[in-house]
Amino acid sequence: MTAFATLLTEVRACTRCADLPLGPRPVLQAHPRARVLIAAQAPGRKVHASGVPFDDASGERLRDWMGVTREVFYDATKIAILPMGFCYPGAGPSGDRPPRPECAPRWRARLLQGLTRIELTLVIGAYAHAYHLGGDASLTERVRAWRDYASAMIPLPHPSPRNNGWLRGNPWFEAELVPALRARVAAMLSGCER
Repeated sequence: MTAFATLLTEVRACTRCADLPLGPRPVLQAHPRARVLIAAQAPGRKVHASGVPFDDASGERLRDWMGVTREVFYDATKIAILPMGFCYPGAGPSGDRPPRPECAPRWRARLLQGLTRIELTLVIGAYAHAYHLGGDASLTERVRAWRDYASAMIPLPHPSPRNNGWLRGNPWFEAELVPALRARVAAMLSGCER
């Protein structure tokens, strides 16, 4: 077993957050050959139940934004999916609770070190924005400035149906950013064949 496979086994067996409402169930997807990284928030209740990242309405929208099929999306040799917290954090007053803060410091750097072929990171939601992009800009400011992050990162809002209002209020996102995102993802995934 490779060192990365050993690390994935260790992550998937983590019970550090045993006090979570539904218990720990780390959900992620990673392979050292992946070219695209989805840096997300935390699994929701449906994903916790299935154990499959983005196996919900958010995933359908994200795959549409990316212009990929389920088969491509769930090919770990092409796309890695590392949320900021690997376990469902439970429901909060207006949606799910934030990702558990102890997860990223414990695992993220070690996993990212093993993903040496990543050329494009999709940074989804405020918690992933804060970790990967830093600064104090709002989510809307970061997404609106997507061209400023060069071609290595693309900040995105969360694809949850809860963000339908944000999408209606920011029509430039689907008119300008989504076509560029699809083109960039297609370019990265065509390189996976090499």
